[in-house]
Amino acid sequence: MAVYEPKNILITGAAGFIASHVANRLVRNYPHYKIVVLDKLDYCSNLKNLNPSRPSPNFKFVKGDIASADLVNYLLITESIDTIMHFAAQTHVDNSFGNSFEFTKNNIYGTHVLLEACKVTGQIRRFIHVSTDEVYGETDEDAVVGNHEASQLLPTNPYSATKAGAEMLVMAYGRSYGLPVITTRGNNVYGPNQFPEKLIPKFILLAMRGLPLPIHGDGSNVRSYLYCEDVAEAFEVVLHKGEVGHVYNIGTVKERRVIDVAKDICKLVGLDTKKVIRFVDNRPFNDQRYFLDDQKLKKLGWAERTPWEEGLKKTIEWYTNNPDYWGDVAGALLPHPRMLMTPGVERHNWTDEIKSLSTSPAEDKESSAAAPAATAKSNGSAPQKASYKFLIYGRTGWIGGLLGKICEKQGIPYEYGKGRLEERSQLLQDIRNVKPTHVFNAAGVTGRPNVDWCETHKQDTICTNVVGTLNLADVCREQGLLMINYATGCIFEYDGKHPEGSGVGFKEEDKPNFTGSFYSKTKAMVEELLQEYDNVCTLRVRMPISSDLSNPRNFITKIARYDKVVNIPNSMTILDELLPISIEMAKRDCRGIWNFTNPGVVSHNEILEMYKKYINPDFKWTNFTLEEQAKVIVAPRSNNEMDASKLKSEFPELLSIKDSLIKCVFEPNRKDPAN
Repeated sequence: MAVYEPKNILITGAAGFIASHVANRLVRNYPHYKIVVLDKLDYCSNLKNLNPSRPSPNFKFVKGDIASADLVNYLLITESIDTIMHFAAQTHVDNSFGNSFEFTKNNIYGTHVLLEACKVTGQIRRFIHVSTDEVYGETDEDAVVGNHEASQLLPTNPYSATKAGAEMLVMAYGRSYGLPVITTRGNNVYGPNQFPEKLIPKFILLAMRGLPLPIHGDGSNVRSYLYCEDVAEAFEVVLHKGEVGHVYNIGTVKERRVIDVAKDICKLVGLDTKKVIRFVDNRPFNDQRYFLDDQKLKKLGWAERTPWEEGLKKTIEWYTNNPDYWGDVAGALLPHPRMLMTPGVERHNWTDEIKSLSTSPAEDKESSAAAPAATAKSNGSAPQKASYKFLIYGRTGWIGGLLGKICEKQGIPYEYGKGRLEERSQLLQDIRNVKPTHVFNAAGVTGRPNVDWCETHKQDTICTNVVGTLNLADVCREQGLLMINYATGCIFEYDGKHPEGSGVGFKEEDKPNFTGSFYSKTKAMVEELLQEYDNVCTLRVRMPISSDLSNPRNFITKIARYDKVVNIPNSMTILDELLPISIEMAKRDCRGIWNFTNPGVVSHNEILEMYKKYINPDFKWTNFTLEEQAKVIVAPRSNNEMDASKLKSEFPELLSIKDSLIKCVFEPNRKDPAN
């Protein structure tokens, strides 16, 4: 049997559950392979899933969407990709009933973009498409032989229909263009790192919290489960031994009813099933059984290794040791989870909703009184009337998320806005519901994965950055509210009056002079228009940095992963120091434009020297010129120094950029002993 040897593999969706285990395995077992992973970091992805691989020299992470044809083509060419393992998809059936278009966009259109890029570049030697057993539809309850790879596809829900549609495209590109495709169809997978919208991690977390375990229907639905490491090994086998044009089932003949899964988990965590299991309404359509014939893959040498009880124990142990790995997942633990990936859908007090599954009203009241659910809006030990209440827009963004954490730490009540900035009626409803004292706008389009995206999505960029921001400012003025608006300083570039290295920075009253990117154009435009609103405090943020060096949006994280960097001094914003100051500015009723950066400038090389000193003594990098950089980006980048004297005068304790980098970022992350 011929064994295929890839060189450069692109794995899509690799910050997700299954793909991260596959990526980590390949990085670990094949140091001579280059593994490039592409993930947009959706709600069910987590960069921490890839922590085992990130220090490895043969690993590279790229944040981006498979639906971006420019990005996909760029990666295939610049990384010399010869193999694609395509895992990226929306996969949760419950979500597909409420937001099916998102599944079509991700699962079908995203796959089509990848296939077209493969056709255009003509360099792909393997395209492994990851599908699901659900494309076969429901298996007869009395069937003794499972669906084999040539069985008819009869999907029964929007999720499986989009996966079947994607399979048709893969097959068509294989036949029409000779693309070397392989398709896999797998049973359910469980294990560490899985986002808890899925049955097993959901039940484990609910059991750990002493909450009811909701079971759809009567719990008689049958499913087959494979442990994640066994599945990762299966993909390793398919990669090296799979035949082009073939389909492989990744499954097990060992089946379990949902009710039995719940009982097994309760047994291992020491709970009485009679007290915690609750039966709830079924899905709109819930397949009774999926059953696969797994013989074809076994002939390639793969076999299931992990017994059910052993795998379940490992999984429970991992969630016990990592209870907060996914943060606030209350919405995912509901019997029928909300569409967490849908823009505008917000969390509410879902813990109480889960508790309400109890069949005894008296028991509900007792538990509610004994242990009131904590919410994101309060952090005090005793009820008291707060003088502030913040309404924050941009929950899923970096700054918006950090603002919520700061409010929690300071005990300031807050809520995230549910309305879209472009919809005035929704903003008014938010204000009526929340009754805030201040509004913070951290929402905006910066690009996916960077500002180059804005060049081809100009209407989207205008809609959010200009129309949405002005709409919110106008609504706030109408309601007598101060709006703190997180803007950008990337609207200036060094010029004759402000030359590089001169120490002369742009002041608040200076007019923007940088029009190299469409993103910067929209931000400059809206800043000028916002000057007509006396209820707005505009904060010009630049190249934001935080102590979280795992965050892909962090400027340090970005340049530490680049193969080459330019070396230009710039003003920058240390969020750990400045975001709390922005809250204080709201309390002080600050208005107008503020350069929201630490005083002084720092160059790329100076930052990377600190990174080498404090984080990784073996770190190396290469510089290139602006002219060379221009060849690999679409839109030019802004470089400038901003005068922070106004902010320093208001907050004399504000550290210089270099001092703040050391104190707030590098010292807390120091990996080597202090000298």
